[in-house]
Amino acid sequence: MKKHYRHENNCLNCGTILEGKFCHNCGQENLEIKESFGHMMNHAISDYFHFDHQFFHTLKPLLFKPGFLTNEYMAGRRVQYLHPVKMYIFISIVYFLVLFQQKSGIVQVNATPTSTAQLAKAVKAVEQNKYIPAEAKKDAIKDIYTDAGYKSVNGHWVQDTSKKGREKARENAHMVNATTTDTTYAQYLANQQKLPEAKRDGWFERYYNKKAFALNEQHIDVTDIVEDSMKHNFPKMMFLLLPLFALFLMISFYRSKKFYVEHLIYSFHLHCFIFLFLTVIMLITFFIPGGPAWEPVRGWLAFAATCGITWYVFTSLRAVYHRSWWRTVFKMIGMGLMYMVAFTVAIVLLTMITIFTAA
Repeated sequence: MKKHYRHENNCLNCGTILEGKFCHNCGQENLEIKESFGHMMNHAISDYFHFDHQFFHTLKPLLFKPGFLTNEYMAGRRVQYLHPVKMYIFISIVYFLVLFQQKSGIVQVNATPTSTAQLAKAVKAVEQNKYIPAEAKKDAIKDIYTDAGYKSVNGHWVQDTSKKGREKARENAHMVNATTTDTTYAQYLANQQKLPEAKRDGWFERYYNKKAFALNEQHIDVTDIVEDSMKHNFPKMMFLLLPLFALFLMISFYRSKKFYVEHLIYSFHLHCFIFLFLTVIMLITFFIPGGPAWEPVRGWLAFAATCGITWYVFTSLRAVYHRSWWRTVFKMIGMGLMYMVAFTVAIVLLTMITIFTAA
């Protein structure tokens, strides 16, 4: 569809005098203000397919030419490829949607419910699972009820109110353990007042115990709130870890004389590949039938995924930083350890923040 351009040569966005159909200052196209519905849709669809073309043109080198996109970006050849940040946002959204959708579909037979609703949901999940044999279903349902502190009476499951039943339910519940043997927060504070000031718990420990008692009294399943927090905050955490990963690269390859932003571009490209590759693996796993007979297949697939990612990281590091085989392996191990520590610390902090803000 033909575009209608203005006859005037001033940019309506920034006022710059134009020398063509696009403003050389802000990039806006010099189109007529009043456009028909057809022209508007044509413009929007053109922008969409431009993104579509860039994405698929970027996909092949991203998957099969480790380090190529980073080198192209640093050489200034960028227009034909999707911007690293834009590509990361798009791929990460797809990855986390598939990841959390897959996790929500897993039936955890051994997980102990901590409420009546969770108990009914767990039993229903086992009953509707077509991969569990009939006899195994009975045993699984029995385990769920007994671990939750229930007992069978005349063919019906009722809550076991005996001391032993309450203790078993508490043992299997996902509760926060306080740092004291006191049974209530009021009792904990009273006992703290009896101690000399030098032997009393500090602010952090008192606050932790306060939250632990509050969560347990409300019968809040900690695993549920942590899982919900991960769904909402894990993608943000990964995005914030990217600059830190780039810093580790800068430290590991300090003799490369590269600017920090170059390490950051490589970080985006590497994480884009990992997320996209794992998305494909998860989609393949989704079509593999359940049951113990297929566990070896899942195991080999996980092993192949690990090998594939390791090979890609090694090859891309050599392509971008031009180090020898052994030096690349050595720096890859050191950088991996630093990133693993940072990732673990981030997960622990995220979990603690989630627990502290839950009640």
